[in-house]
Amino acid sequence: MTTDAGAIRSRLADVRRRVESSGGNPDRIRIVAVTKGFGSDAIAAAREAGLTDVGENYAQEMLAKVPDAPTGTRWHFLGPVQRNKVARLARCRPVWHGIDRPAAADAVAAAAPGSEVMVQVNVVGDPRRPGCPADEVADLVAHVRSLPVDLSGLMAVGPVPVGEASRDCFRWLARRAAELGLHELSMGMSEDFEMAVAEGATTLRLGRVLFGPRPDPEPRPDIGLETGGI
Repeated sequence: MTTDAGAIRSRLADVRRRVESSGGNPDRIRIVAVTKGFGSDAIAAAREAGLTDVGENYAQEMLAKVPDAPTGTRWHFLGPVQRNKVARLARCRPVWHGIDRPAAADAVAAAAPGSEVMVQVNVVGDPRRPGCPADEVADLVAHVRSLPVDLSGLMAVGPVPVGEASRDCFRWLARRAAELGLHELSMGMSEDFEMAVAEGATTLRLGRVLFGPRPDPEPRPDIGLETGGI
């Protein structure tokens, strides 16, 4: 693990080379530095390395880090949206990646009108995984479009282990977004971002490839309530 800005800057340069080799434009793909499990020093180092966008999976962890984060940090909330936490998270003005049901969209629209949101799709079809079922995406998108939020695109977590099924899932998500007239594709993490870029990703959620292995997790109040690790 490292929170040294120089090391992160070097790893970021390597990520951008890999993005370009995969057919993407590094200047047009948004990289979200996922600091789940790391301390506030990781956010400071990421910002010093040139990364503005920072993502967290757990409400409690994001709320704890916001006060010490450098001015201008753009937050991304990556976990499933729980209505009892939306009002507190809204103060951070995050991009909401995990809209997976109408009630979640309604809660964000009420607490944070005008927010950028994405509909999370369960591309692997496993009911234990978060995300809207694939056959309900159009209905959820229509509902979100009726609300005072900025629906920018679709988000998905690819299958594990990474393989050709990952590429198929990313390709399907890109096609579905195009059919729905959505331009943003939040897909691709440390292990599979090159496949995601090749299939049209516009936002990457990267943790280990920038910071190295995460430290052993400490118990947190959100465990058991929020999932969707990046």
